[in-house]
This record gives sequence, structure tokens and C-alpha cells, in this order.
Amino acid sequence: MKEINGRTKVLGLIGDPVEHTESPSIHNLLAEKLGDNVVYVPFRVDGRHLEEAVEGAYALGMEGLNVTVPHKVEVMQYVTELDDAALDIGAVNTLARIRGGYRGYNTDFSGFIRELDKLDIQVNGKSVIVLGAGGTAKAVVHSLKKLRADHIYILNRSIGKAQKIFAGTDNVTISGFDDWESIPKGKYTCIQCTSVGLSPDDDACVIDDEGFYDLIESAVDLIYKPKETAFMKKVVSHGGRAYNGLRMLVYQAVSSYEFFMRKEVPEEVAEELYNELNS
Repeated sequence: MKEINGRTKVLGLIGDPVEHTESPSIHNLLAEKLGDNVVYVPFRVDGRHLEEAVEGAYALGMEGLNVTVPHKVEVMQYVTELDDAALDIGAVNTLARIRGGYRGYNTDFSGFIRELDKLDIQVNGKSVIVLGAGGTAKAVVHSLKKLRADHIYILNRSIGKAQKIFAGTDNVTISGFDDWESIPKGKYTCIQCTSVGLSPDDDACVIDDEGFYDLIESAVDLIYKPKETAFMKKVVSHGGRAYNGLRMLVYQAVSSYEFFMRKEVPEEVAEELYNELNS
């Protein structure tokens, strides 16, 4: 059993819900592989108490926190400093301790880029469909722009919310989930950024209409539990390639850990992590 003592550094995750998260497994395994005296714990935090949670974590001496839904945007107002990428994206998933508080980072975008690279999914000069308009979707759209995607079709339940979030973003078209037929006929990469289909609601799918899946050539569902979501199954049944978000989760966690611990994680360790979690 791992020894916890007065020198143990504490890391954590705040979100609501957090029961499904693999982050403790990843970070605790990472600490073990690197020989670090670290423990990582998930905390369910109601949005009404988000500021108190961040302040309390700092007061308790916690080295860092990951932030998951639904707090990635709101938590920005409770950090001492913001990294430039997090500021551009408008969402934070990593808080690393500094003097007087935490510095906010977004490692979702770098984790997503590394996943696309590993899967050999090319978006340069192509149009892409994004499902959802939350904090993770903001990071994904930022990544797609960085990778020079030609056009991004965003589908979201609330058109008004999506328009507000992506106001001023070039080469973006926003529609509701039911208006997917407004997307020109063709073959697209599709990124599923909502929590629909997350375990235990394994049979749920953000778009049920089978015709939508004829548009998809390759897809990444950022959900990683279950390993194969209803969305992924529909993509495959229509001849497309589909992947879950475990690689993105591992890569963003590795980047977060590097900010928390101020050390570089070797690539081979990241790959070991992914293989062990995917087995």
C-alpha cells in the first residue's frame, strides 16, 4: 500500500459529477511510475460552492486541481493568473499552484491535438462537425483552428448559447442538433463533445437520426466510459471510423501533471499509461 505522510503532495479533480472519472487512476499511476510522493483525489463540487472549493484547496496546500464539467468556464474568475491559451479558449481544466492562488491552464486542446495525430486524422483544409458548445468544445474548436480546419459546423441544443460562446469566431456555422441536414452533403470528421452517452446512460445518443451518420468519415467521442458509446456504434454501422476520448484524457492529464509537478513526463510513460488503461 502506498505510504501517505507529511510530505505527500495532494492533487485533485473538481466537477459534478465525478463518479465516472478515470483521472485518479491516471495521476496516481503516473506518480507511481515517476516515483513521486503524490496522491490524487476526486471531489464533487456543486457550482454554488466553486469559489469556496478553490480557495479551500489553496488553503489546504493542494498543489493543483483538474476541473471538469460543468465548471471549466466559471472557474476562470477564481484563478490568480491565466495562461494565454486558456484565455484564448475561454475555459480552464487545470489549476497549478502559484504564490497567492492558482494559475489556470487548458490542456484539453493539446491533448486533443495529440490524439488526432496518433489516430492520423487530418483536418487541415477540411470541414469538421463539432457536437456541443461547452468548455471542452471550446478547446476542440481552438485546436481545429490551430490545425487549420477550413470550416467548423457546430451543432448544439441551444443555438443562442453556442452563438454567444463562439461569437466572432471565423469560419463557423452554428445550428441546432435537429438541423443537421443544413450541413452540405459530404464526408466529415465529427467530434462529439457533449456528455450524452456517458456511463451509466450508455444507450443515449446526442443525435438519433441515422441519416446524420452518413456524413461521418471519422469520429472521436470525447467520452471514454463506456469504451464504445452509442454514438461510436452508429458511426461504425454507417461505415465510418470511431474512437473514444481515452487518448485525449491521458495526454491532457500528462500535461496537467507536468504543470502541477513542474517536470516533464517522458513520452514512453504516457504511452504506457494509455496501454494499461485501455487493456
